[in-house]
Amino acid sequence: MNPLSTLKGRGFLDNTTDDEALFAELASGQQSVYAGFDPTAPSLHVGHLLPIMALAHLQRANHRPILLVGGATGMIGDPSGRSTERGLLTPEEVDRNVEGIRAQVARFLDLDGPQAARIVNNADWIGPISHLEWLRDVGKHFTVPYMLAKESVRSRLEQGVSYTEFSYMLLQAYDFLHLFRTHGCRIQCGGSEQWGNITAGIDLIRRVERKQAFGMTFRLLTTSSGEKFGKSAGNAVWLDANATTPFAFHQYWLNTADSEVGALLRLFTFLDIDAIDDLMNEHHRNPERHEAQAALADEVTRMVHGADGLDRAMRAKRVLFDLDVERLSVEDLEAAIGDMPVSRIKRADFDGGLPADQALATSGLTASKSEARRLIAAGGVYLNGVPLKEPNQRILSSDAIGPYIFLRVGKRNPCVIVIEG
Repeated sequence: MNPLSTLKGRGFLDNTTDDEALFAELASGQQSVYAGFDPTAPSLHVGHLLPIMALAHLQRANHRPILLVGGATGMIGDPSGRSTERGLLTPEEVDRNVEGIRAQVARFLDLDGPQAARIVNNADWIGPISHLEWLRDVGKHFTVPYMLAKESVRSRLEQGVSYTEFSYMLLQAYDFLHLFRTHGCRIQCGGSEQWGNITAGIDLIRRVERKQAFGMTFRLLTTSSGEKFGKSAGNAVWLDANATTPFAFHQYWLNTADSEVGALLRLFTFLDIDAIDDLMNEHHRNPERHEAQAALADEVTRMVHGADGLDRAMRAKRVLFDLDVERLSVEDLEAAIGDMPVSRIKRADFDGGLPADQALATSGLTASKSEARRLIAAGGVYLNGVPLKEPNQRILSSDAIGPYIFLRVGKRNPCVIVIEG
């Protein structure tokens, strides 16, 4: 199947330039296709997974992905899809972020073989260009009205857009021209907010090289309120396990709404469409089982964090949701500890046992000791997964698993007590 049909069928595409010609281009033989990622943070987030997955589908169809890490453009910041200007990064911050992103994208794409993905950094070709050369060789091909007509600029005119961000479009256009010249790349892809930048590059190639180039954009991953999902929105789910734990990552996908899970299975897994249809049919018959969400969470977590990361997430899930409590271990608690409140108590405070109502109030799980006693009496408080039975029960140091004691109120309110000293 032509990969353009695959991307359409799985719901990736938002827009393309010259759809029929692009289809023919992808059918004519191996093509290089590039997407850019600005290193504004040391990790990519799930919003970046969409273009990465699209490139992976293209690579599986024998095309060659190019991942451009914007060491130069990342120092400016793309105004597309933003209402305010980005803070400028130092060269050292950009270099650090570039290395982090380079390691992450290598998880998704084959870096060897006849269609090996290339990872390039636009600082290598933009950095050496002088300002006068830039104005002469690139700037002269764009008029101010042309640039003002682009949505990424027009939407910012009332708030104001600096000359720095105003120039971003031309930098990305030049990236496309450079990759056209050096790698024969005729196709650029990106999120739907990149349409203006992509078409600027196509126009530059047409004017300078008298050749046709193509673009495709993908739907944006948004929050339930329609806000773009990402770092600047303050809601990023990171691909770096140190920024978002495998458990929290798994939970993000597990909490997918019933109305969205089918679409996300098509976008973020390599399960074939028939298998996804079977999952969704079972999901519609028994939605309370959340089998489609579980398959989505398992597949994406395994892809991003590996089998070990998925195992870590499942151990944490066992702790949090009271599964297999007889086998709780230090490793289980350590897998979950980053994803729940932590209360630290001195070992001396356990002499003679710590009253459970005091532990609950101190940890913040209850507002007061009296509330804690009421919850314990009602059977709604758990110690290491086992219900507490007596309101005046004491927690002993022997209850600890290593230095940890796990308390939970109800099904969704956990806390780890760390015994210190």
